[in-house]
Amino acid sequence: MRTILSASITSLLLLGTGVASAEDPKTASAQQPPTSIADFVKNDFFEDVKLSPTGEFVARSVNFTDTDGVTKRVLLVQKPDGTKLGHFNLAGKTEVEDFWWVSDKRLLITVGERFGLLERPQPTGEIYGMNADGTGQGILIGQRVVGDDGEASGGSHITTGKATAADAAFMVDGLRNDARHVIVSVVQHGTAGGEVFTKAVRMDVFSGQISVVASAPVRNAGFTTDLQGEVRFAYGAGNDNKLKTYYRDDAKSGWVLLNDEEKTHINVWPLGFAADGHTAYLRQESTGQSPDVIMAYDTVGHAMREVLRDPVASPANEQDRMVWDHPGTVHGPSGEVIGIRYLDAKPRVVFFDEKSDNARLYRSLEASFTDQAVVIPEYSGDGKQALVFTYSDRSPGDYYLFDIEHKQAKHLLSHRDWIDPDRMGEQRPFTLTSRDGRVLHGFLTLPAGSSGKNLPMVVNPHGGPFDVADEWGFDKETQLLASRGYAVLQVNFRGSAGFGREFVSSGYKQWGGAMQDDVTDATKWAIQQGIADPNRICIYGASYGGYAALMGVAKEPSLYRCAIGYVGVYDLPIMYNTGDIQKRKSGTNFLKDTLGEQNLEALSPARLADRIKVPVLLAAGKEDERAPPKHTELMRDALQKAGKSVDATIYAGEGHGFYKEQDRESFYNSMLIFLDRNIGPNATR
Repeated sequence: MRTILSASITSLLLLGTGVASAEDPKTASAQQPPTSIADFVKNDFFEDVKLSPTGEFVARSVNFTDTDGVTKRVLLVQKPDGTKLGHFNLAGKTEVEDFWWVSDKRLLITVGERFGLLERPQPTGEIYGMNADGTGQGILIGQRVVGDDGEASGGSHITTGKATAADAAFMVDGLRNDARHVIVSVVQHGTAGGEVFTKAVRMDVFSGQISVVASAPVRNAGFTTDLQGEVRFAYGAGNDNKLKTYYRDDAKSGWVLLNDEEKTHINVWPLGFAADGHTAYLRQESTGQSPDVIMAYDTVGHAMREVLRDPVASPANEQDRMVWDHPGTVHGPSGEVIGIRYLDAKPRVVFFDEKSDNARLYRSLEASFTDQAVVIPEYSGDGKQALVFTYSDRSPGDYYLFDIEHKQAKHLLSHRDWIDPDRMGEQRPFTLTSRDGRVLHGFLTLPAGSSGKNLPMVVNPHGGPFDVADEWGFDKETQLLASRGYAVLQVNFRGSAGFGREFVSSGYKQWGGAMQDDVTDATKWAIQQGIADPNRICIYGASYGGYAALMGVAKEPSLYRCAIGYVGVYDLPIMYNTGDIQKRKSGTNFLKDTLGEQNLEALSPARLADRIKVPVLLAAGKEDERAPPKHTELMRDALQKAGKSVDATIYAGEGHGFYKEQDRESFYNSMLIFLDRNIGPNATR
């Protein structure tokens, strides 16, 4: 457990709880038994926190377990002192996906369903409304709307006319100066391969009444608005997965093609507008091996210029990871873009104007919350209060309500408040050069209090594999392993996000090839640095990481002492032809681009069982559509036929990642026993 003290900005402290003592807390922690598996796999009490426009109320999404033992996300509204006002909870498996304050009286809520270990529910395309006190609840737009005839409709319940069940709606802009309306994108699925046709509509947050404000010139489109909430950019891709970006001067102007990936071979994404209202910031891919850059587009003179280029990393690519000045709450682009985050090592923020008030506020908070990353997700409408979120490699994160004028921080909530940061391991960024000259970045997590030398190590390649990356911050799985004395090595092999288009595409058609060699090179680097005991290294991963784990022991039979695959892919011909990716033509095209029609049998661990010399542990979900359990069954059968040691479990009712706490605890318990037997204190060598 941890306690956060309210204090001035010059003396904010983060302390471990416990009996007051002069003893070094790290020494005391080392004498305690390790944090239990149950504490690592237990669902957090809440997910997101958002501040109302005046700062009078706080809304948070809470993980609620019903009488059937099903945990899902609901919405709770309260005052900063904890006084509860209202809540939102739909029946069945549907849960809160995201939410926005439109005013102190009204919130909008998007819903979804969660699959496997995904941190967020996947949106199903409905938007609901609710008053802060819990009254006035109802669906406003989406496929579950019921019309006067009792039939479900895909559009707003105010509109007339027949809409298809595939219709969906998603938030675009909360319109910071309009407490009654928001901008929403409405999509209608086409008949060819899952492409959708998109319109932007202005929606009344009480009635659901809509009016169209823009029709996208491209399929599967997203929109970006200016500071007045007017739609100015549209971007999307068809089945060919080639992004097109369009711009218009105003609602009366036609769309102008700003960039076509098919012709330029790079992508351009709109981010938002500067405070002057006419400068738009865009993220643009670079040619060659350079990271992405930030461009400023003068929407009056229609000139483009580069404003920010980092020599190492690309900007964080999600809008909620950019730095906004958005007094008034709501959603993204109705505020000004003031800075960019980079995530190649410990997160860092670069401001367009380091002398601005916002930049100075960030820097003072960073100085006070040492060794932590600082995020300001929202400000109150009068600009006097800010919601501050801090987190680190050892801390799951804490929320504060910060009085900007008086520089006072009041602690609100802590993620996973039963976790003691003093007992967690340090996550160190590292770089190395691969065998063919690539600079690779990654993270090494060390057990708390260890010397960092000659340790048993688990190599943990991430899933994806493309446009996904390991990042600095608290990770419950990594910390579980570190708590048992294992160093954990994570490398962002080629194909990973964060280092430019060319770095991603250099991983295409490199399953079992250069991507695998990067993992091998990182493992050998850790040995050369004296970090890993070369006789006590295992490799473990989920999804693509499961593939890399089994391919690792097939390709490097003497490097690892064991392998663990979790919901993994082990037979590439099956993956190429079977699963949920092929349900859309764009997915089929993606597989052609990234996997190719090469000799996939020769790159499939399930066809290479005779090369594997070490024990293997496998786990899969019976309902997994992304990596169907057939992969695990084939891998198990091939190893058994080759006379190799393998233990495989198929968990009923689980998908691509385990949803039930008891199943996660069971799997991790099996994994720790397996590791202990092969590279832990009880290993026979």
